[in-house]
Amino acid sequence: MRLLFTFSLIIGLQCTQAQTAIQNKPQQLTVAKPESVGMSSERFKTIEQFLQSEIDKKHLPGSMLLVARKGKIVYHNAVGYHDLEAKKPLQKDQIFRIMSMSKALTTTAVMMLYEDGKIDLDDPASKYIPEFANTKVLVYYNEKDSTYSAVPAKKQVTIRHLLNHTAGIPYSHPLYYKAGIPDFFSTKPITIGQTMPKLAALPLMHEPGEKFTYGLNTDMLGYLVERVSGMRFGDFLQKRIFDPLGMNDTGFYVKKGNESRLMLQYTIDSAGLRPHPNREEEIYPVSTARTYESGGAGLTSTVLDYAKFLQMLLNDGAYNNQQILSRKTVELMCRNQIGDLSMWGSENKFSFGFEIITEKGAQKDASTPGALRWGGRNGSDYVFDPKEELLIVWTMQVVPTPHWYYTEKIRRMVYQCLVD
Repeated sequence: MRLLFTFSLIIGLQCTQAQTAIQNKPQQLTVAKPESVGMSSERFKTIEQFLQSEIDKKHLPGSMLLVARKGKIVYHNAVGYHDLEAKKPLQKDQIFRIMSMSKALTTTAVMMLYEDGKIDLDDPASKYIPEFANTKVLVYYNEKDSTYSAVPAKKQVTIRHLLNHTAGIPYSHPLYYKAGIPDFFSTKPITIGQTMPKLAALPLMHEPGEKFTYGLNTDMLGYLVERVSGMRFGDFLQKRIFDPLGMNDTGFYVKKGNESRLMLQYTIDSAGLRPHPNREEEIYPVSTARTYESGGAGLTSTVLDYAKFLQMLLNDGAYNNQQILSRKTVELMCRNQIGDLSMWGSENKFSFGFEIITEKGAQKDASTPGALRWGGRNGSDYVFDPKEELLIVWTMQVVPTPHWYYTEKIRRMVYQCLVD
C-alpha cells in the first residue's frame, strides 16, 4: 500500500512538473524591445540597410523578416515592394508561398499520428499505401523512349525512410512527369489520392535507407495522413495544427478577400529583375477550387504564422496553451535521422524535416550547433535555435532564387545581434 502511494505521488509530481514546464514557456509571441532579451536594436539596423541596398540595386523586389527570442518578437519588418511595377509597398502580413517550409508542418502531422498510436515509424509504408508492397529499384532508364528496367527492392520503404528522405524518391524524374505526378503543386483538378499511389508504384532510385535523396517523400506523407486519419489532408492540418496554434493565414489556398495579400513572384537573370514569366500560373493558391494538397511544397503562410509554429517547437511542443506534440517527440524530430549518410556533401545532418547544424557545420558561420533550419524554393528560410531560444523567419519571392546567398547573410546578421 505504501509502495502504491509512493508511486502515485511520484507520478503526480512528474505530471505537475511537466505542466509547470509548459506554463513557464511563452504561450503567445509578444512584441518587445531587442534589449529586453539580450539583442541589439542598433545591430538590427544593419540587416535593414543591407536588404534595402539590395532592393535599391534591383536584386530583390522586397523582403520580410521576423526574429523572436525567448518568446518576444524583437524584429518584424518588411522592406521593398509587393508589386514592384505599381510601387506597392510590401506589408508585414503579406502571404507567401512557403514551398518546402511545408515539409515541417507535414512532418508534425505524421508525428501526431505516431503519438496517437496509429502508426509506428518503422512500419512498412505498404501497410497504409498498398502500392508500396512490390517496390522495385531502377536499374536502367532510356531518356529517348522512357523505357526502363528495375529489380525488386531488398527491403520495404518505411515511414521513417519517407521522413528522413532516404526512400529513394527524388524530385523531377521523367517517369514522374509521364505518370502525371506534379513536382510541387498543381492547378489541375487532381488530388494526392490520385497521384501518390502512382508514385508508390514507380521504381525507387536506390535501395531504401541507402542514400539521402531529397524529393517527393513528404507529399507521400501527406497522403499517408489522409489514409490513416480518414480526413482530407488539409482538414487534418487545419484541425490539429493551424487552429490550435492560431495560424489564421496558413493553408493550401488564400482565403477569399485576402487575394491582394499574396506576394507577387519575380525572377532574376541576365535581363535583371522582372515579373516571373509564369506568374499567372503561380498564383495557384487563390483559388478555393484547387484540389492538390502537396505536403512537400503546397502551403501558403505569413512570417508571423510560421513563427508561431517554430515557437511551439522551441516550447517542447506547446503553444497557445495547447500541447501539439510531446517534448520527447519534438526531441525525436530534431535528432540526426540519417546517421553517417551525407546530405549533399554538407557537414550538417538531417532529421525529420530539418537540417541540423553540427559542430563542423557551425564552423562556417555564427550558427549554433544544434540549431535547425530549412527553406523554400521561392526564396524563404527559417531557423529555430533551442540553445539561444531564437527563431528567424525570412522570405522574398524570386524564382529561380539566389537563395543561399541571402539566407546565409541574413542568418549571420541576426546572430550578430545577440549581445548577452
